[in-house]
Amino acid sequence: MRALPVRQCVLMGVFIFMALVAVAQQPNADDLIWQKAVAKYDRQRAALLKTVDQAAHEGPFQPNWDSLKNYKIPDWYQNAKFGIFIHWGLYSVPAFGNEWYPRNMYVQGSPEFKHQVETYGPQTKFGYKDFIPMFHAEHFDPAAWAALFKESGAKYVIPVAEHHDGFPMYDTGLSDWSAAKMGPKRDLIGDLATAIRAQGLHLGASSHRAEHYWFLDGGRMFPSDVQDPKYAAFYGPAHIAPAGKNPSDKGVLHPDSAYLNDWLARSAEIVEKYNPELVYFDWWVEQPEFQPYLQRFAAFYYNRAAQEGVQPALFRKNDAFPDGTTVLDIERGQLDEIRAQHWQTDTSISNASWGYVKNDTYKSAESIVWQLADIVSKNGNLLLNIGPKSDGTIPEEAQTILRQIGAWLNVNGDAIYGTRPWTTYGEGPTKVVAGSFHDTASGAFTAQDIRFTTKNGALYAIALGWPPDGHLTIHSLGTGSDFKVGDVRLLGSTGKVVFTQDADGLKLELPAKPDTAMYAYSFRLAPAQ
Repeated sequence: MRALPVRQCVLMGVFIFMALVAVAQQPNADDLIWQKAVAKYDRQRAALLKTVDQAAHEGPFQPNWDSLKNYKIPDWYQNAKFGIFIHWGLYSVPAFGNEWYPRNMYVQGSPEFKHQVETYGPQTKFGYKDFIPMFHAEHFDPAAWAALFKESGAKYVIPVAEHHDGFPMYDTGLSDWSAAKMGPKRDLIGDLATAIRAQGLHLGASSHRAEHYWFLDGGRMFPSDVQDPKYAAFYGPAHIAPAGKNPSDKGVLHPDSAYLNDWLARSAEIVEKYNPELVYFDWWVEQPEFQPYLQRFAAFYYNRAAQEGVQPALFRKNDAFPDGTTVLDIERGQLDEIRAQHWQTDTSISNASWGYVKNDTYKSAESIVWQLADIVSKNGNLLLNIGPKSDGTIPEEAQTILRQIGAWLNVNGDAIYGTRPWTTYGEGPTKVVAGSFHDTASGAFTAQDIRFTTKNGALYAIALGWPPDGHLTIHSLGTGSDFKVGDVRLLGSTGKVVFTQDADGLKLELPAKPDTAMYAYSFRLAPAQ
């Protein structure tokens, strides 16, 4: 048999792939039930999609990756260094396990499933929807929240507008199920946005809606209210993965156009209502089916920002967007070297959960300051999450830690804000484990662990501890380095720092340990004239 030309083979392969994807994307019965349940908002959804596509073609960007690679990460964001993430939602009512409680309460055999049945009854009688009347947010004080964030030293705040559970915390015009219409009956995101801006902080918004496509699939494995068509608009398609497959993995499930259009409309609605300067998506948008929708959203968002005179930041995880089109975000992890393009770590102040759960444990302010200094030295920002209680109060442990971080930044902020990386990020015996979900893998830092930043010609050396003998040697600054030191000042101290620079490094004789500069100690090194 005669072989086909290479080009014809390639084209045939593409057509076969597209045909297979088309088949995979055909909605099943559960998808169709969900589509019928949300059909009452078809007109509003279509109007938003029209707005997206119009804006995506009117401005400096077009909805394709080549155009979007002209995006520049704004200076204000690179200067900010430190932000607050907020996971607050309906899942804070049961306050058990973690913020994936709505999924796990339907996963037979899980601790959450057992807790749900023992505490509230079977899922046919009491499902996730039944937590809504228990969500009051009666003590929510957005002005007090914003004042705390300001005191912490954060420069931007990103509340989660909608998590995987599908319960928007804002006043959506695309669903009957939201905090504005049920539970608190309040536009929680809108009220918080006003308070954040009143403190002079930058506002962001996060959508984790994509994962809702499959998030409550466990409720289809046994009798539960997830299977009741009356609640389909809330519980979503709850699409089941093929046997033996994890629905959260890339390429396992293939959302259809109806779900993708709804996702895009909901994402655009958040931008239209609240004008966030930062937008964050969780990982599942890396599915191939999202690609054209991500291009449309990014062009819409960037062009909208350009019209408003705003410099936006849009975040990605993994390879959801091509490099150069957005800001890379690494969940609960760091990098072990300087990255030329600015990046971000997001991690939580608590250990067990992003949202509030009872009896959670918390990171120390010291460890967070160490992490902040390490990240900034490598050209990154730290986005630190808190999980408020369902009544709208922030746990006391979290408040204390935020104030402690703010106190440190009040003394050492000159070595953090507005800085850029030096030729090397630092030195010392403690090594950071690179990658996601490794933010607690490194050992405790020591006084010999130094991190460098630069600003306005000065070099900052941040010692992640205080040497007990009062002597510190910075080996990266020997006479063979390009930086000749003319003066050394310890931030937060009026004491004189005596120094010599020789082949072995910059040797510092330190004054008395300052009372205010705990956790890490920043030295401003001015160049010799």
